[in-house]
Amino acid sequence: MRRKSVAILDIRSLEITAVVGERGVNNTFIIKSKYSCTYDGYAEGEMVDEESFLSAVESVVKSTISAFGGIKTFYVGVPAEFTKIIQADKIMSFQSAKKITSDDCEYLAGMSMPEDSKDYRTVRHSCMYYVLSDKRKMIDPVGTVSDSLRGKFCFYQCSSKFINSVSNAFKKITSVTDIKLIPSVYAEAVYLVPPEQRDECAVLFDLGYISSSYSVIHGNGIAFCESFSVGIGHLAVYLMTELDIPFDVASAFLNQLNLNAKETLGGFIECVYEGRNYKFSTIVLRDKVREGLDGICETIEECIQSFKGKNFENKPMYITGESVKIIRGTVEHLSNRLVKNIEVIAPAVPYYDKPQFSSLLSLLDTALTDAGSRSFNK
Repeated sequence: MRRKSVAILDIRSLEITAVVGERGVNNTFIIKSKYSCTYDGYAEGEMVDEESFLSAVESVVKSTISAFGGIKTFYVGVPAEFTKIIQADKIMSFQSAKKITSDDCEYLAGMSMPEDSKDYRTVRHSCMYYVLSDKRKMIDPVGTVSDSLRGKFCFYQCSSKFINSVSNAFKKITSVTDIKLIPSVYAEAVYLVPPEQRDECAVLFDLGYISSSYSVIHGNGIAFCESFSVGIGHLAVYLMTELDIPFDVASAFLNQLNLNAKETLGGFIECVYEGRNYKFSTIVLRDKVREGLDGICETIEECIQSFKGKNFENKPMYITGESVKIIRGTVEHLSNRLVKNIEVIAPAVPYYDKPQFSSLLSLLDTALTDAGSRSFNK
């Protein structure tokens, strides 16, 4: 049973989840265990509270180990907030035309590898596309014949602060001797977006609770990525401040709102919290939430303007993340405000076919691909 399983840690800005899983039939997964714990999250490239993070990681990892015994390897997702992507365009020539091998591709990537710094370390690389001597562009050149090979590479670097935080969190868990880092933005790109869409470039917006990210995907790489500390959680803070209500009440209002519902004078939403009844006009609440969502739209528009590559006006923007479904009508409002077709994307897996599981199953898919047939106990 364990021979084909892997253990992963998905670190989102709302909660941390540890999963042990393996591949099932028809591109599904078998989830052996799943433990989650909320914490204070991260913003501006920092953990909001280091102790909160350490405690949450220790809780879910220890629960996982308790259920499965000693686990030696954990695959840990690196949020976009802690990821820097460096691109490199490199070419090498051969003495004569030859059949391209995977070793050739890896050698070319090695030639392009950026140096680590005290602030960032390269944890993975991928290639957007390769170009042969006859100008053919392709995602996988292995087996083709050419006398040169050019590659447009992406190198994913992880913040040293994040690496240190993860290392500290695992210090007390002596059975785990190997931590493998996977950039979440890469995992989501290759798992969620179909290859034919990636070949032509695709846009993916991950709407988180405190932190979100905007990515332009090309082939097996990321042509552009911007993370920003804005999410649906900030809308709850906005309501809390504007209406002078507790955060938990603001969060409850967000879950009850439906931006698509017909506007009705006299309508209201109420919530009982710690013995007190809070009651506000539905129209007032919707207007405040729309103002907050407009702020997110402005950030997306800045990302659109920052990427100087292809024109995406006629292409949909995919949206995913745990906050997509918190407020009913969010996607429709973003679509209308941006004047863009927005499509919700999620894993095509029963029960987990919701955007809140996108990061989790994307990391599981990448970890299983990396691990091959090896046991996570080896």
